[in-house]
Formats: sequence, structure tokens, C-alpha cells
Amino acid sequence: MMNYDSLFNPYPSQRMVTYARKGMVTTTQPLAAQAGLHILKKGGNAIDAAIATAACLTVVEPNSNSIGGDCFALVWVDGKLHGLNSSGPSPASISVDKVRSEGHSAMPTYGMVPVTVPGTPAAWAAMSERFGRLPLAEVLQPAIDYAEHGFPVSPTISKYWMDGYKAIRALNSDLYDPWMETFAPLGRAPYAGEIWRSGDHARTLRSIAETNAESFYRGELAEQIDAFFRKHGGFLRKEDLGAYKPAWVDPIRVNYRGYDVWEIPPNGQGLIALLALNILKGMDFDAKDTVATYHKQIEAVKLAYVDGLKYITDARKMKVTVEQMLSDDYARERRELIGAKALLPMAGEPPKGGTVYLATADEEGNMVSFIQSHSGDFGSGVVIPGTGICMQNRGAGFSLDPEHDNVLEPSKQTRHTIIPGFITKDGMAVGPFGVMCGSIQPQAHVQLVMNTIDFHLNPQAALDAPRWRWIKEKTIEVEPQFPDHIAQALARQGHIVLRALDSGMFGRGQIIWRNAVTGVLAGGTEPRADGEVAAW
Repeated sequence: MMNYDSLFNPYPSQRMVTYARKGMVTTTQPLAAQAGLHILKKGGNAIDAAIATAACLTVVEPNSNSIGGDCFALVWVDGKLHGLNSSGPSPASISVDKVRSEGHSAMPTYGMVPVTVPGTPAAWAAMSERFGRLPLAEVLQPAIDYAEHGFPVSPTISKYWMDGYKAIRALNSDLYDPWMETFAPLGRAPYAGEIWRSGDHARTLRSIAETNAESFYRGELAEQIDAFFRKHGGFLRKEDLGAYKPAWVDPIRVNYRGYDVWEIPPNGQGLIALLALNILKGMDFDAKDTVATYHKQIEAVKLAYVDGLKYITDARKMKVTVEQMLSDDYARERRELIGAKALLPMAGEPPKGGTVYLATADEEGNMVSFIQSHSGDFGSGVVIPGTGICMQNRGAGFSLDPEHDNVLEPSKQTRHTIIPGFITKDGMAVGPFGVMCGSIQPQAHVQLVMNTIDFHLNPQAALDAPRWRWIKEKTIEVEPQFPDHIAQALARQGHIVLRALDSGMFGRGQIIWRNAVTGVLAGGTEPRADGEVAAW
């Protein structure tokens, strides 16, 4: 047996663009990408492949997503883009007063309180029913096989699995015993290359497959979830699960230099990326790696982000409309705030009136941009005994301030960080793109779009390029490989620049572009992850 560290990579490597004609799946974990490709080769379409990949990711990348999480999708079928919002609301019985009475001054990260209704199984069933070609049971079979028979854990995932294990172990509560039994059966997180399996996870996936997710929302699994929450004083009930249905929605867009950039509407934070692009489209950019380019990008993202943090919540509860926020007049007003020095961003007044990402495409022209998450690594840490279901902690995003737009209320969707992206031009699909990882997502969307449209980078180079992320006020963080001379110049312009030790918080993205003339697919996958472009 060779002795080496799979996370020690002292030399830069080069990954080329992947081309294919018949189909493509790209995501952060090779086994999941191959699962989607397997379904394409069995006669499934891009929608079937997306579902298969997503289900497989709940097994092979369980730190980032789970059956107990949420997801969003942008689905291109027959020349039209469809949006799916499958994020669940808070429990009907929860309230600010009840949470405060338990001793919380802010929404907690772990435990029963931040758990909202999971939307992921409902999304798989809804996409399969509306656009899929193969039976859901056949589409989920690769994920079931990996859960039942095991798989070797990949390097990046092993690192974050260990981080999650340490965090949950430190909570020192028997509430998390089912998590330990499921994800740390040897009393630790699995090492890279070590086999992990979960028979409970396999049985749950099989139940979802056989019932089109009915068992999760109105059957045996719902009963098990309800019983565990009652036992431990949680708010979620089987009635919350039974009332849930995902929503097909109209995607929102801005036109950026002749390309339409699409996002899911609120409660998703894709609006932030569109706000920033709306500001930036009124500026000129001569080259990518200049101080002026980075400064303008950072300032636009800051202004967009503070607006998003203030206004984005459940669409039914928003005080301003998407149309108001994306108006040209408002973009012009925000653009005029950008000068030569870093500004302290404040939300404006629009005119009144733990995540995985995957992309799929098939030779018929169908394409899917899909993102799935249970929020932080391993979500709430709550695992339903005997099921392998790790419940999300998406409710941690709520505010307990009654004056805040995103205040906790019963049966309300919180502002959501996960966002799929899509680009079209002249009514034709260019393709899906996306980046996972919390607050970096809309910021990375802006960087990927500009890398592609303004600076003409191929899909792999667009992902490889060094990233920055806005933290708060005038503070930004840059990757280790970010050019030092530009970082120093930004500091002279008033930015507080931090340099990260690794790229863990700068997102992990995927891209598939289609050539409108030849139909050839071009794919890129994230160098910051274990990803793969599986092509046919």
C-alpha cells in the first residue's frame, strides 16, 4: 500500500475543457457525475440525469447535502426555461416568542429549532413527473447501490466530513447520537479512500423511489420524522410535511451585454447576482486582471448584497418587487455611488411600485442547472434514527428581530443562499452554470459571467480564475493564488484585504455551454473540489 496524503498537492495542475456531443454531467464528485452519465446512456434525458446525480450526491457527498435538505432547479426543455423552487417553509407551530423562550437570542445553527420542511425529495418527484423519461425508481438506483454497498470517500469531502464530525462531537448531546451512528460509525469521520456505506440511507431512497416521495411527506418516513421531533421537543410535524409542495416559478433575468442571465426569484438570493450585473453593465472593462476591474466588481457586489440582505425573504412577504429592484433607474442610482475608493455599503431604497451543484445536458437540447443543500456542513446535525436522513438547518437564516424583513414566522420560507444560474442568447440556450458555498454564490456568479462574457474565458478557465469574496463593510478575502500586486493596490484604495490559507470558502462551480450551431457541449468543473465532467 502506497503512503501518501491525498490532500497534499504541491504543484499546479492543468485541466482542459471537456467536449462531447451526446451528453454531459458535471458536479463535485466523480461517482455522482458517472451516475448521471449512466442514466443518460440508459436512455434517460438531462432531467433524469440531474435527478440521478442529485440523489447520488446525498450519499457520496453527505456533508454538503442530504435527503433532508432543499433544492432549486432551472430546466431548459423545448426552447423554454422553467424554474423550480423546492425550498420548504418553517414549521406552522414555530414563532419568535417560542424560540426566545428556549433561551435563544438568535436562531441557532444546530438542533431541532432551525429545521425547516425539506424540499429535496419533492423536487426529484416533481421533475421526474413533469420532464423525466425513465421511472424514478430506475433513476435513483445508482444512489441506492452506493448507499447499500458503499463507496470510497473522495479527498475534499473527507476533509469537510472531518470538520463536521468535530463540530457535532463538540455539541456533546445525545440528540446527535443518530448522526454519530450514521456518519461516524468507527468513532471518527472516514478517511479519504475509506469505504463508507449506509443501509438506512439506501432503504430511505428506495422508499422515496417506490412512492414518488409520498412516503417522505405523507407516509412512513413522515411518521418517523414526526415522532423524533415530538420526542425531542422540536417544532416540525407530519402536518408540515404533508402540506408541502414544490413550486414551478418563472425565472428572473437581466440582459448583460446581449446575453440573458437567469436566476430563481426570491426567496433565493440569485437576485443579488442580477442586481450586481445590472450595475456593472453600465461600466467599461478593458481587461480582467486589473485593479479597476476588481474594484468595480467588488463595489457593485457590495451594493447588491446589502440590498439582498435587507429585502430578500419569502416572496409573499417582500416589501419591494423584483421589478423595482432590477429597474434601470435603480441600477443607475447605485452605480453612481461607486468611486475610486472602497465604500461602506448601505442598503438603498428601490422605487416603490452545505451545498452541491450540478449541470446536465443531453443531445436533444435539454439542460438542467440544479443546486441542492442542507445549509451548513451536515445541516442541523439531526439524523432521524433508522433512515439516514440528515435534516437541514435552513431556518438558521431567519432573524428574530420583528422589524427585519426576514423575521421568523410560521410557515414562511427564509432567504435562501443556494442559486442555480443559466444563460441564454437570442432565445437559445447557452447553458447552465452555478457555484456552491453560502454567501460566495451570487458573488461567484458575477465573476463567472464576467469571465465568460467580458473576458472570453473558456468554461474551465472561467472556473480556474482566482476569486475574491466580500465579507462585510470594506473587508474582502482573496484566494491564496490571487495576484499580490492587485491585492496591494486594492488595499491602497481603501479595501481591507484578507488572504485565505486555502480555497475552501470560495465556492465549487460547474459549467456546461452548448454551441448553438454544432450542438457540441463544452464543460468545465471546479478545481477546488473532487469534481468531474462525465461526457458521452
